[in-house]
Amino acid sequence: MERITSCFLSPLGWLKLQSNGHTLLSISFEGLPGLSEDHPFHRQCHIELLQYFHGQRFQFDFDIEPAGTEFQQKVWQEVSRIPYGNTISYHKLAQQLGNERLQRAVGHANAKNPLPVIIPCHRVIGMDGALLGYAGGLWRKQWLLDHERNCRYGIQANMFD
Repeated sequence: MERITSCFLSPLGWLKLQSNGHTLLSISFEGLPGLSEDHPFHRQCHIELLQYFHGQRFQFDFDIEPAGTEFQQKVWQEVSRIPYGNTISYHKLAQQLGNERLQRAVGHANAKNPLPVIIPCHRVIGMDGALLGYAGGLWRKQWLLDHERNCRYGIQANMFD
């Protein structure tokens, strides 16, 4: 399968995007300037990400294809339903998946999310409001939550603050 790579500078640092040319397969927090291939699909992804980081986009329109187990796919589908600017606890998410005892498994599935930001696993928090884990680091999770909360309430900030 063809793999196309591009990098995007965001407030979270360089993001590395990989696609097959028509669906986004992964985003990682390891991008480097100059590591980009020019491709129309990636240009569209970059535009939508830029709009998101400027508070002008609340969902993404490009196709995604995250690789994962059947359980991970279920978790990511449920996470994708969390409205912009809102959060849910791991416990509540596990309940929505049919078994509240699966909250650790939900956490592990989130840790394997190949499309952070797009599949908004940053919106999943502890029952007491604690951030707990995030594969990109807790500072990125906090930034994303603050960004969405501010944009939801119409507070515009410099995206690189």
